Amino acid sequence: MSDVQTLPYGSWPSPIDAALAAAHDGRPEYAGFVGDEVWWTEPRPAEGGRRALVRRRTDGTEESVLPAPWNVRSRVIEYGGRPWAGTLQDGAPLLVFVNFADQRLYRWQPGGDPRPLTPVSAVGGGLRWAEPQILPDRGEVWCVLEEFTGPGPSDVRRVAAAVPLDGSAAEDRTAVRELTAERHRFVTGPRLSPDGRRAAWLAWDHPRMSWDGTELVVADVDDQGRLVAPRTVAGGPEESVAQADWAADGALLYASDRDGWWHLYRDGERLCGGEEEFAGPLWKLGQRWFAPLECGLIAVLHGHGSLRLGILDPLTGQVADAAGPWTEFDATLTAHGDRVVSVGASPRSSWEVVELDTRTGHARVIGCAHRDPVDPAYYPEPQVRTFTGPGGREVHAHIHPPRNPDCTAPEDERPPYVVWAHGGPTGRSPLVLDTEIAYFTSRGIGVAEVNYGGSTGYGRQYRNRLREQWGVVDVEDCAAVALALAEEGTADRNRLAIRGGSAGGWTTAASLTRTDVYACGTILYPILDLTSWATGETHDFESRYLESLVGPLAEVPERYAERSPAEHADRITAPFLLLQGLDDVICPPVQCERFLRRIEQREVPHAYLTFEGEGHGFRRADTLVRALEAELSLYAQVFGLDVAGVPTLELHT
Repeated sequence: MSDVQTLPYGSWPSPIDAALAAAHDGRPEYAGFVGDEVWWTEPRPAEGGRRALVRRRTDGTEESVLPAPWNVRSRVIEYGGRPWAGTLQDGAPLLVFVNFADQRLYRWQPGGDPRPLTPVSAVGGGLRWAEPQILPDRGEVWCVLEEFTGPGPSDVRRVAAAVPLDGSAAEDRTAVRELTAERHRFVTGPRLSPDGRRAAWLAWDHPRMSWDGTELVVADVDDQGRLVAPRTVAGGPEESVAQADWAADGALLYASDRDGWWHLYRDGERLCGGEEEFAGPLWKLGQRWFAPLECGLIAVLHGHGSLRLGILDPLTGQVADAAGPWTEFDATLTAHGDRVVSVGASPRSSWEVVELDTRTGHARVIGCAHRDPVDPAYYPEPQVRTFTGPGGREVHAHIHPPRNPDCTAPEDERPPYVVWAHGGPTGRSPLVLDTEIAYFTSRGIGVAEVNYGGSTGYGRQYRNRLREQWGVVDVEDCAAVALALAEEGTADRNRLAIRGGSAGGWTTAASLTRTDVYACGTILYPILDLTSWATGETHDFESRYLESLVGPLAEVPERYAERSPAEHADRITAPFLLLQGLDDVICPPVQCERFLRRIEQREVPHAYLTFEGEGHGFRRADTLVRALEAELSLYAQVFGLDVAGVPTLELHT
């Protein structure tokens, strides 16, 4: 290792360039068993950002089973859902999957080409599918059908449906059998009881989001395979049931927050307690935080903040956690026999496919194994901290100080810091290794991830802080963390920035219009104009989200105008970078364009970069590289940093 150099913060040379960070973007998802094999989807940034379907054979070898351009990804509710299912037929895998480009459901078996099972519709957003389940005895695939009935984003219906496995519906919409009447705006896929005589699913309606209130519906399955006599057995307007499934003995399991935390219930009786979560916000259909085992135990994800993997004994309510380095697990839990599979990570490792043998208690990595692309000494060593916000309220955050083994800063200098506001806003920043964060910290720029009021993982009361307070509580909490870091001497008060995407982009833009805390900001695919977003400029899933975050538009229209950054662009004095995907239907480019028109006559340094082929969230390697380098260049120019090897971002006034 070379001698340690004394260089200003933000100017440290780093082996973590934007291309390296982009190559490690994303995580494996939707793990499942096909016989004894484990399959999952994983990102391919270098292949146009597609999601590949990966097969791990019993001998440990891996293969990507569908070549490019096949992209295993659903667009149901735009955020998607579980896009594949598999079973064994005559000892060989039989797969069904959703292809992103046309959203059709396909059937595939090794040695053959994918065959479509569903038709194309020219109406609106067409036909979309999620949470497929193969029922070989019935010759059907049960799934969620999202069907557009007109050209508007809210001209849509969703029902549980059965698709013939023989391909007879590939050109015939009438061959798709709807399992239920259209009773609710949103539904999850029906889960069949072990005896096949009952099915359970979740449902909810506007204006509620799934984390506000859902209904757990149970129906009987008649001899014709119809779901009859549906009845609500749990949930309601102020009770969120996040997942439901069946135990091996036919008991109904579900995760409900009726007591203020997402706890696990069995036939209505709570199995566990305490101030920790056993589920999270249902942003994608098919997310799974628990999985029942054949022996009666239940694999669970649980925790306060971070979610750990454990095995719950329903008789005692005790949880035995899996041993291993992983401190965070994603909601993609699945079980088969004595084996449990999920996706885990830690501050020292990126997301890996992890298998737990419940007989031995041994956990191991079986896919996407983390390999350090650089010396781990260049990774940040994060701190889990709780700050004090307005009114004495707690604000949770992860602080990533600058770290580079080759460099130190002058003793009298304090580092610049960037506050990262997560999306959602009903979500949370996980405490895991993120090479995008390391891209900045290894150069001497600190990062503070703020899990502001409204974030998940800390109970319903913490989550509800954001009710009708979006643009207030999130802005205040981010500012409280930034100013506390400056006051304690951790950060340079004059070199604070803020960045975020989607709802985090909103918080970033709102922070620049409502505070003078930050010297600059990076705004990614944001919400900027509440009134327009609430009246048709977004997709159906979130079209009424603002009623809980801000209030009903008809009752408080002035609040929508008062909080919208687009209405107060004249208040912005700090330089900013705006990044937008041109195919984004959740936060469309028109919001950015309207915002920029309102600062045309003002001399605010800014840049606006758009990316063709990108939607809500960037997936392609070249996009990720351009975005990261542009962001670093913004900080270099505003903070006076000497950054080598990065194209200079042209700031316009």
